[in-house]
Amino acid sequence: MTTTQPVIVAGAGPAGSLLALYLAQHDIPVILLEKEDSLPIDLRASTFHPPSLEMLDKLGVTEKLIAKGLVVDKYQYRDRRTGEVAEFDMSIIADETAFPFRLQLEQYEMTIIVGEMLKDYPHVQVRFGCKVVDSSQTDDLVSVDIETPAGKETLTTPFLIGCDGASSNVRKSAGIGYGGFTYDEKFLVVSTDFPFEQVFDNLSYVNYVSDPEEWCVILRTEKKWRVLWPTTSDITDETYLSDDYIQARLQHLYAKDGEYDIGHRTLYNVHQRVSEIYYNGRIVLAGDSCHINNPLGGMGMNGGLHDADNLAEKLVAIINDGADHIEKFKHYDRQRRELAVKFVQEHTISNKKLMESTETEVQIARQKMLMETAADPIKSKAFVMERAMLNCVRDSLAVE
Repeated sequence: MTTTQPVIVAGAGPAGSLLALYLAQHDIPVILLEKEDSLPIDLRASTFHPPSLEMLDKLGVTEKLIAKGLVVDKYQYRDRRTGEVAEFDMSIIADETAFPFRLQLEQYEMTIIVGEMLKDYPHVQVRFGCKVVDSSQTDDLVSVDIETPAGKETLTTPFLIGCDGASSNVRKSAGIGYGGFTYDEKFLVVSTDFPFEQVFDNLSYVNYVSDPEEWCVILRTEKKWRVLWPTTSDITDETYLSDDYIQARLQHLYAKDGEYDIGHRTLYNVHQRVSEIYYNGRIVLAGDSCHINNPLGGMGMNGGLHDADNLAEKLVAIINDGADHIEKFKHYDRQRRELAVKFVQEHTISNKKLMESTETEVQIARQKMLMETAADPIKSKAFVMERAMLNCVRDSLAVE
């Protein structure tokens, strides 16, 4: 085992968990800090794309995820006005990946699985209730100030990795800007046990639904159906989260006798932001701490996993093989930041625009394009390759 001081990873979400496990499996000591008292169990990302499953498979995680999750090999764009359905079958990319499907599974299930796996590595410390509040660095080390249940503490590390979310204190302490914008509207996400598959003909487990009045996304996780709607700023958050409002939205989606069972409900801001750079000296960012986007298409968490895999490989080369850290971090920045700007941001913005127009002519043209694309094997494969994030990962790895 290498004798280096532990690498500190701030944030035990998907990106931080993958990175910690990757380093652990390459005999690199790690301290994984999580500000919450335990791993959060809430309504966040729920889709694992093929390249994420490929990366996690190298670590022995994917098989465990598939055992818990829902394999979805088809997704649909549905027009409620006409009843037309454009269906994309992901088996068309079976010659490109060992995982030609989306795995629907709450992200916290992945972090729980990895958390259990990390217990097998004595050179890994996982510390809950520990929040990074500040950091400073020299040419050789980073000093990390953290708040713990026992009070303030300062740790030192050769590298501090910020996976601590959109409000990242690691990013702020490194003086890295976070450009972009926040949409005026928020997204409302609700889970329910109601069996939508029994009342909508040929409903897939992932559906993007256009509607003259209000578009939505209906998808199934391994536990429940989940519905996402846009909101406007003329109604209070309390109203949006109320039983009456949610019942009305669900009844608009499908009118049934009696009330819907409502599980989790979440209302959250929708951002499109990318850090001005992904590193400063010995401090490096991954996941939401350096990029965040609207969730249409499920690219946010997956992009963070791709960051973590890319960065972990470079950290192994630095720590175990003596590679120059600045050159490796520059390469990481070229591969991942430029991708976040050019692909993830553009595609998630495009996905939102594709869904949100209520103009009849736009809806007709949109559905026509999707129907024609789904019916053409060449166009359909290209569409699926893009949405599955296979192209963007491969393109990023080709960047020198």
